[in-house]
Amino acid sequence: MILACSHCGTLQELVPLPPRTTAFCEVCENALERTSGRSISAALACASATLLLLFPANLLPFLRVSLLGVSRVSRLGSGVVELWSHQWVLVALLVAAFAIILPFVRYGLLTTVLALVLLEHNARWVGRGFRWALALDSWSMPDVFLLGLAVGYSRIVATLPVTIGWGGFCFIGAAFLSMLSRAALDRRTVWRSIPIEEPGLQADTPLISCTACDLVVPARQEGSCCPRCGLRLHTRKPDALMRTLALMIAGFVLYIPANTYPMSTDSQLGQLVPHRIIDGIVELYRAGLWPLGILIFCTSIAIPFLKLAGLGWFLASIYRRSGRRLRTKTRLYRLIHEIGRWSNTDVFTIAVFVPLLQFGALASAHAATGATAFILVVVLTMLATRAFDPRLMWDAALQDAPDAPSAAALPRALQSAP
Repeated sequence: MILACSHCGTLQELVPLPPRTTAFCEVCENALERTSGRSISAALACASATLLLLFPANLLPFLRVSLLGVSRVSRLGSGVVELWSHQWVLVALLVAAFAIILPFVRYGLLTTVLALVLLEHNARWVGRGFRWALALDSWSMPDVFLLGLAVGYSRIVATLPVTIGWGGFCFIGAAFLSMLSRAALDRRTVWRSIPIEEPGLQADTPLISCTACDLVVPARQEGSCCPRCGLRLHTRKPDALMRTLALMIAGFVLYIPANTYPMSTDSQLGQLVPHRIIDGIVELYRAGLWPLGILIFCTSIAIPFLKLAGLGWFLASIYRRSGRRLRTKTRLYRLIHEIGRWSNTDVFTIAVFVPLLQFGALASAHAATGATAFILVVVLTMLATRAFDPRLMWDAALQDAPDAPSAAALPRALQSAP
């Protein structure tokens, strides 16, 4: 099987792998295929169980809190309703999309596609459906919301008794199963199982590859749709540098107010207490929850900065046509592509505790300006990471070094021992 690495563009011949083995790109060390712990059946079981648990997780009581004999009960969507009612429309829409809507779409689509693959039902849309299921993986965030739930629960339980309802338990189960389905998904086997007409590769023919399913086709098919997944084929992502730069600048501009303006405001007996990101970290530390404090610092402050700094380094590398540390830059790209979604933890924390702390003049909590700026930073940096094409770094280096190892690499796959 011939494929091209989506991170450096090198052609590889991927041979059938024995169990508990990983095939790496010989140039940038991108993992092309893993057989350890991968199973379509296991992924289908976890994905379908996640989908089923999402229904009671959204319908049943989520959390309950009491103050002076008055109780408040929340559901998964209560934070969205509360944010919307206080005119934080953008935050409400994005939280609803990431925590409620897209998980249903992602796991409904993934369950259907995996079931059709196992049944060997050759529906024409299976390739497109699987591509969309993979694309929604980063934007469907029950696992990130679970972390926000843990932080929000810790913040409330320090002063008020909190009870987790059946909806909360179902959501916890769905979040863990979503992580298991992600880990068990055998993407390469699924792509192999989708029948297509062979592209008819010939020696010395210019080639391009699909960045979604890694299918290699003749370069003359540029501009058409991939025959397997339906993605529009391009030699490199169109306008990748300009789009990445624009999104990165917008994210950097919003990064400052996101960290200086309060994310939420508490009202205690008529006294307003603003909470910035750093204030929440200090509160967790003083309460003895320093591991959660370190976690919030990493997700809310360090990771957004790492994404912005990393993208800036990549763009500067292309501008200077630098061939130094290309593997390190490509590894960093993979890291920020994977962890960027976890920055939403702080916004999800607000969505958890805001609907519970509504006791009129006694105590109440509301989102603040920093929440809008922060969630936009997360979205913009995630879009910038996906708009960037890491192959451009290797292309730029090869313009001044045509004999670099990546240009002369033989098409073969490197395998790691179990």
